[in-house]
Amino acid sequence: MMIYITALATGALFGAGLAVSGMTDPANIQGFLEITGAWRPHLALVMLAAIAVALPFFQWVLPRLSKPVYGAAFLSPLSTAIDSRLITGAAVFGVGWGLSGLCPGPAITGIAYLEPQIFGFLAAMLIGMKIADRLPSPSAKA
Repeated sequence: MMIYITALATGALFGAGLAVSGMTDPANIQGFLEITGAWRPHLALVMLAAIAVALPFFQWVLPRLSKPVYGAAFLSPLSTAIDSRLITGAAVFGVGWGLSGLCPGPAITGIAYLEPQIFGFLAAMLIGMKIADRLPSPSAKA
């Protein structure tokens, strides 16, 4: 039961952080990415704050933990290769983020606004996830 309470609390805190920082407003994201026009630099502070919290955790805390609090073991990525699959996925994500001003976390948080753009993005995201599930996995190439 405690795992669900922890998940709810951390998810609510993350969503609140996205909303308070302006990350759920597509205009803020697109303004941040528009460095040659009406640039909105305040999201750089959000990014720096996230790095300031995450960096010490990943550098000093995580290596000292023998296992996750609610799991048997840490799960590592299956591959560390920078290949065409990774580059293509990153490019598709980046183009989608730039065009829509949304990425998965802020879009899910943005459901509360009941804006049609959010639901369109979520529908496209779910379709993309289904397509990705049907692609051959990198481990299947062996």
